[in-house]
Amino acid sequence: MKFKSDFLQTLDERGLIHQGTNLEGLDQRLAAGVVTGYIGFDATARSLHAGSLIQIMLLHWLAETGHRPIALMGGGTTKVGDPTGRDQSRALLTDSEIDANIRSIKGAFERFLNFGAGGAIMANNDDWLSRLSYVEFLRDYGSLFTINRMLTFDSVKLRLERESPMTFLEFNYMLMQAYDFHELHRRHGCALQMGGSDQWGNIVNGVELCRRKDGAEVFGLTTPLLTTASGKKMGKTESGAVWLNADMTSAYDYWQYWRNTGDADVGAMLARFTKLPMAEVSRLAALGGAEINEAKKILATEATALLHGRPAAEEAAETARRTFEEGASASGLPTMTVSRAELDAGLPLFRAFAETGLIASNGEGRRHITAGAIRVNDVPRTHENPLTTDELVDGAIKLSVGRKKHALVRAI
Repeated sequence: MKFKSDFLQTLDERGLIHQGTNLEGLDQRLAAGVVTGYIGFDATARSLHAGSLIQIMLLHWLAETGHRPIALMGGGTTKVGDPTGRDQSRALLTDSEIDANIRSIKGAFERFLNFGAGGAIMANNDDWLSRLSYVEFLRDYGSLFTINRMLTFDSVKLRLERESPMTFLEFNYMLMQAYDFHELHRRHGCALQMGGSDQWGNIVNGVELCRRKDGAEVFGLTTPLLTTASGKKMGKTESGAVWLNADMTSAYDYWQYWRNTGDADVGAMLARFTKLPMAEVSRLAALGGAEINEAKKILATEATALLHGRPAAEEAAETARRTFEEGASASGLPTMTVSRAELDAGLPLFRAFAETGLIASNGEGRRHITAGAIRVNDVPRTHENPLTTDELVDGAIKLSVGRKKHALVRAI
């Protein structure tokens, strides 16, 4: 579909559109003037992780194409817990914990959005949800939602199919999210709610509530759920979440996360998580063989620059270059040289660490794994699986124990 609006055209080119309630109508509204749109983020931790980036980029592109984004913090809904994609209820946080999380999260948003006068808005749904009278809410809104319809939404249906208990508290979440859209439309003229495809049912509820309660046509838009070509969920590594706050994931570790992108995912990641022109994205995605590593470095630097700033991204890239490309001669790192055939067969993990002098015995290696001190290519190793050619970065594998002891395994 060819779009008239810059916003939808940009999202379409970058593979960020999954479905919409009325894409043609939304396109016309966007082309006609400024549209205010929002995405909700619950404050369950003091940082969002890389899995939230696809939604943050939507808000960023909304602003870049002349519209007004709202980052809605779920100060109220966090008290309930979103059941989507979960088998267990979330641990409930105190008001002070939620407020502290929201303050901490805002710093990452400020890298992507301008919250100055006339710019983006950061709202908190606790401002209205905690002031609702329950009986009044049931009277005014309860009759607009049917249990029959709610049971058809994936967020509920999948839980029931897996026979996972779902509390009435969680069941109310979709009503609260629908009310958010109604309230943001009333307060800010918000006409667009966006989210991941798993939020489709919640978004449709909000669109219908605005139609029935406000007599307004508003719109819903979802992105694809982002997984890698191997099926892994975006934003997770073996060591856990890739956080957006620098004190939880450093600029260097963040750079390495993107540098370790699989060959098959480079094009999609460049399109969705950098601002490079699509012609350049296509050129880089088409590179083959060893050249694809150059595309991965550009991806890592561009993605890191958006979050941590250009100087921090370039410093991370230079640190990686010195470690992996110059190797032992530049960094004085102990180096073990093995054949590619040996790596293909699987090089025992503790043998590599022992022969480079990082550990003295298998027992010491296991203690370091338990303590989270062993790293391979700067990623904590939680198992004893052998090293393979899949882990080569520019012809080498970096081994670390703690933050100060490093070595290289080079393949010839």
